[in-house]
Amino acid sequence: MSNGQEKARQNLVGFQRWAATQTDEDFEQIVHRGQLNRGELAKAIGIGKSALRQNPAIKDALETLEQGLRERGVLPPLTQEASVQRSQPKRYDPTVNQKALESRRLSALEQENIELKARVATLEAKLKRYGELSEVLTEFGVAPDA
Repeated sequence: MSNGQEKARQNLVGFQRWAATQTDEDFEQIVHRGQLNRGELAKAIGIGKSALRQNPAIKDALETLEQGLRERGVLPPLTQEASVQRSQPKRYDPTVNQKALESRRLSALEQENIELKARVATLEAKLKRYGELSEVLTEFGVAPDA
């Protein structure tokens, strides 16, 4: 059994070996939204995507690799806005979970509303038909039971 630090070193070595064997054309095939596709990269190395985000050594090595690829023209240059976003931590939005719950509830309510409208239309059609039947029976002198 290996501990976490040993596993982290093994993952870093795996990343470095993988990066050393790739050509610019190989990197171009896994570019997604101006950076290397993290999922494809993790699969190729044989590690989890979380290691790319949580292992500081891999994170730094990946950032250095992407910067080198930008300088060689394999990756597009970072825009000013993207550079600022990378240097600042993401703001925590406490309303995200509430918005997701409200969105799911809204969808369920809209679906129920559509179903109820269809049921009301069906019942109104039946009521109209039975109302006409009641009028005919009343005209013939047969009073329907209420």
